[in-house]
This record gives sequence, C-alpha cells and structure tokens, in this order.
Amino acid sequence: MHIHDLIEDSASLANLCTRLAQSSFITVDTEFMRENSYWPELCLIQIADENEAAAIDPLATGIDLTPLLDLMVDNADVLKVFHAGGQDLEIVYNMTGKTPYPLFDTQVAAMALGQGEQIGYSNLVDAYLGIQVDKGARFTDWSRRPLDKRQLDYAIADVTHLSKIFPKMLAKLKKTGRGDWLNEEMERLANPGNYYNDPDLAWRRLRINSRKADVLGRLKALGRWRELEAQNKNLPRGRIVKDETLADIASHPPRKQSDLPKVRGLSGAWGGNDIGARMMVALSEAEPLAQDEMPSKGDRKPALGKDGALVADLLKLLLKIRSRDISVASRLLARSDDLEALAAGQRDNLPVLQGWRYEQFGRDALALVEGRLGFTVRGGKLKMTRTEEEA
Repeated sequence: MHIHDLIEDSASLANLCTRLAQSSFITVDTEFMRENSYWPELCLIQIADENEAAAIDPLATGIDLTPLLDLMVDNADVLKVFHAGGQDLEIVYNMTGKTPYPLFDTQVAAMALGQGEQIGYSNLVDAYLGIQVDKGARFTDWSRRPLDKRQLDYAIADVTHLSKIFPKMLAKLKKTGRGDWLNEEMERLANPGNYYNDPDLAWRRLRINSRKADVLGRLKALGRWRELEAQNKNLPRGRIVKDETLADIASHPPRKQSDLPKVRGLSGAWGGNDIGARMMVALSEAEPLAQDEMPSKGDRKPALGKDGALVADLLKLLLKIRSRDISVASRLLARSDDLEALAAGQRDNLPVLQGWRYEQFGRDALALVEGRLGFTVRGGKLKMTRTEEEA
C-alpha cells in the first residue's frame, strides 16, 4: 500500500479523492479536540482504500476540503468504513449537514460476529491482524503543528489496518449470513437526526425530580438558553452552567438578576453581567411545558413490580443463553430497557419484536413471557425448553 506524505494543499487532495472515488470502499478516521469547545475541532483526517492511504491536514492554510466532503456524503457508490464512528460522523454532519453514506461500522459488525459488546480498535486489530497497536501517540494534542512522523504513523495506521480488516469481516458476515442484520443498525447510525443538537430538546438531557409543567417549562427554556450560549461561545455546556445548577434554578427560580449570586454554582458576577441578564430573560419568557411534551411514564423504566422484575431477570437470562448459542453480542440483540418493557406488558414499537431480532430472540422472549418457554439443565448447561402447549 502506498502511504502519501501529509496532504496540505487542495490540488493533492482533489487528485486523491478522484482516485478514491473509483474504489468500492474507503476507510476513514479523524483526530479532533473537543475538551475546551462545544464544536469538535477537526485536526486531521485519515483515509485509505486497498491501494493507498493518506492523512489530510484540515488546518492547512487555504486547503479546500470540498472534494473530500463530497466523496463522503454525496458519492453513494463508495462504502465508508469507520470503527466506532459516531463522533467522526458528527464532525462530518457539522460541516455538511449530511452524514457519510453508505456506511459500515466495524465495531457494530464485530457485535454481530460475537466479538464483544463494544470491542476497541486495538483489540480488533489484534484479533484480525495479530498486530499490537502502538498507543504512544494516543493523547496527542492534534491541533499543534507541526505533526511529527510518529504522530502521523500512528494516525495513518488506523485506516491502513481497517482497510485490511474490513474485507475479512465482510467475508465472515457473508459466510454466517448476518450481513442483513446490520442494515438496520447502519441506517440508524447514518441518520442525520442523530447528530443535530436541537436547542429546544436540550432539556431532555437534564435530570430533575419534578413533573410539574411550570418547572419543566423553565427547564426547557434554560436548556435552550444554555445550548445557544455554548454554541455561540463555542464552549462546553458545563462551562456555561452545570446541569445541576440549571435544575436548581428551574425548581427555585430567582425573582431578579441580583439574586443569581445566591444560586449554588454561580459566581457573584452573574448578578450584573450580560449572560446573567440573558438567563433572566429566558426565565421570564418560559411557559409551562405543553401537555404533549410532558414526559410520559413510558419514558421511564416501566413499573415492573416484584413479579415483573423476576420476569425481566428471566428474559436477561434467556438473552445470555441465546447470545451464547448464536455467538452474537447480547447488546445487539436487545437492551435491558426493551426487556423490562416486554416484562411489563409492552408490545408496540419494541425493536426486539421486529425484524431479525424477533427471529433470533424476540419470538422466544415473547414465548417465555407468555409461559410457552422455560429452562432446563442438560449436561451441566442451561437450555431453553418448550412447554407441551408450545410443542
């Protein structure tokens, strides 16, 4: 495989993208910094196919990333391969309003092949290639220039290794017939809606011990205010105001700005500064949360009761048995919340009762809940057994 020198100019990048556009797949990784910012700062892009690989410097003066972004989001003929690519996809979405498509995530694929719940990249490389990844440059400040050879070698290896792993994984998926299992997961990952931070929905990430419409209305207003402040200042949300402080203010709103310094987590400056004034405006404009926005009991874990909790435990046991028998990560088959909902009597819109998950696990899970399936021990191993009615 040919490894290019660091690409720092538009012409070289355009030529690379023209060649890569002829490939059936490309592997992609990014290096970024976000500890001190709201928006992740893209510092390096690594890309490869089976023949060549390159690192691209998005911070290079005058470089035009358009050909690369077009390849990522507008070329449906080239499969884009990532490993645990959620944050990489977020970066592309922030730059284009779109996500890479079509998409393949090797971490999710490894789950379908029974290689763990969330296998790390270094373990994946070791499993498929027998190579120990050098982690020496893992905590590099990727925004600093120049990047040295060790840093670039570390970064480019992420995509060169992945370009060798992907065909091996694809062959295994075809052999096991599990490729179709991943289509739904990849479509979900590629959904742009996953990466849009809607300020009006920011409050849903905040925990508060109240279901009062006026309190939740203030929480929504404060969540929106903080999200916009963080975006405009490009600062982490917690640098604006901590979550617990917002919840406290929503529950016990100050009457005037001069009362803000009395709130735990706010400094004395809030009593007279501009950001404190904007918070008070958000509070003054808050309206009780609309009924159709009120969190329903269904948004919480279902009230199982003692018997329901036992049924949920049996479902989790069944999940362990089934995932072991078919060698697939249990997390890909079903989540704990789905099992608890099933035990509580819910049936609608549960992923475990749809598609391939129903065929592989959901049918048995439903039979267990309905008393048509039980457990037995054979040869020292726990097995599923059908009741006479089911048989």
